[in-house]
Amino acid sequence: MSATCDIGLMGLAVMGRNLVLNMADHGFRVAVYNRTTSKVDDFVGSDEARGKPIVATHSLQQLVEQLRPPRRVMLMIQSGEAVPALEERLYPQASAIDGVVQQLLELLAPGDVIIDGGNTHFQDTERRTRFVERQGLWYVGTGVSGGEEGARFGPSLMPGGSPAAWPQVQEIFQAIAAKVGPADDVPCCQWVGARGAGHYVKMVHNGIEYGDMQLICEAYLMLREAAGLTNPQLYDVFDDWNRGQLQSYLIEISRDIFSVKDELSADEYLVDKILDTAGAKGTGKWMSQLALDLGVPSTLVTAAVYARSISAMKDQRLRASRLLPGPDARPAVAKREVLVEQIRQALYASKICSYAQGFVQLKEAAEQYDWSLNLGDVALLWRGGCIIRAQFLDRIKEAFDEDPQLENLLLHPYFQEAVREGQDAWRQVVATASQLGLPVPAFSNALAYYDSYRRERLPANLLQAQRDYFGAHTYRRTDREGVFHTDWSSRRRQPE
Repeated sequence: MSATCDIGLMGLAVMGRNLVLNMADHGFRVAVYNRTTSKVDDFVGSDEARGKPIVATHSLQQLVEQLRPPRRVMLMIQSGEAVPALEERLYPQASAIDGVVQQLLELLAPGDVIIDGGNTHFQDTERRTRFVERQGLWYVGTGVSGGEEGARFGPSLMPGGSPAAWPQVQEIFQAIAAKVGPADDVPCCQWVGARGAGHYVKMVHNGIEYGDMQLICEAYLMLREAAGLTNPQLYDVFDDWNRGQLQSYLIEISRDIFSVKDELSADEYLVDKILDTAGAKGTGKWMSQLALDLGVPSTLVTAAVYARSISAMKDQRLRASRLLPGPDARPAVAKREVLVEQIRQALYASKICSYAQGFVQLKEAAEQYDWSLNLGDVALLWRGGCIIRAQFLDRIKEAFDEDPQLENLLLHPYFQEAVREGQDAWRQVVATASQLGLPVPAFSNALAYYDSYRRERLPANLLQAQRDYFGAHTYRRTDREGVFHTDWSSRRRQPE
């Protein structure tokens, strides 16, 4: 069997198939394998794949034999499935990816590259990179964003892992990635950093995506319930928003959703028939958990995760809706056109805070895990192909290009001015939502973050006094150096 293929790919679910077709369209010869081997033959014989430089294989060994050196094998498989046959001494938290990696190490040679393109926890990629490198091979953990369409026609790719692997995968990755720039010639794919950096950046992308989606849903709630807009009117508003500062893929598809009629109910809209319980795959939760580990306030993604959690409590919410009261009377709200503009400004200001939090977490993670992240390049990676692609990201890249050490996007003049212009409307929207009893946890959370970040003094002085009172945790003073403890109980005033 002659070795003629440029890359091999294992895992022919939708994302894997579309990446293969994308690679083939760009002139790369791809060997494919799937553990359910019938899927290999079905795919290679399909109308979409027939005639393309795609080679079917029916085992990992056959896949490797088809690859010319240095051999590159990309895995598009789920990471959570257990593989009990693994040696626990090598992989104490064995998963499907670990099992395949172990098999590949027996088939590949030093200098070959193993690529994980799934949504993998970055710590797994950290340990796999180190393990594979000790065997003389290279490992890449790459985020792939853009869904089915992105994988087929140009995703955002966020590769990290063994730096020596980048020259081996760069040509393929940058060829298939989405392109941006005045001439559409800048690939949304650059090397992110060592070991798990690529998967960490992808996780933060997904966490920001959670926040973006929740903010848009809260804007929708306010437009529908407070401003009284119909679905055709919502379409028009989102269409207008998509022509300005809020231009983005998520605004665009939200606009389109409002125009789709329900095939099962004449003259009714499909969005109104969808059960209001949201699903999640875990990356948003990971970002929130890791933010807590780093001690950084990524509060927007946390609010978005909890919003999905409470949406899933449908039966409880139905019971609560019959028992728990809201506001007794509907307060006066701004005129419709005024309220719509206020909501737009609140959405943009909240979005700035959401991205500011995401980039702060990336900056702190880079320091913690010894990655050399270029935050401007990260913004560029998300400019096309991915779910959070937006015009707004050009401003973020410009900000970090001007000041690579920028502590927080809110401190950059463009974003300072944007929030200054929008904050009165933002506050009014949060107040109106509260008066109407409408839940806007992401809007209000973003505003609380902004107000906390901009204040010179917070009430944490009382918190530290409480901690010192009950646990002798000590405190520092504003007027002198050192660490202090007070016997509060002996000095307290007795209640009268």
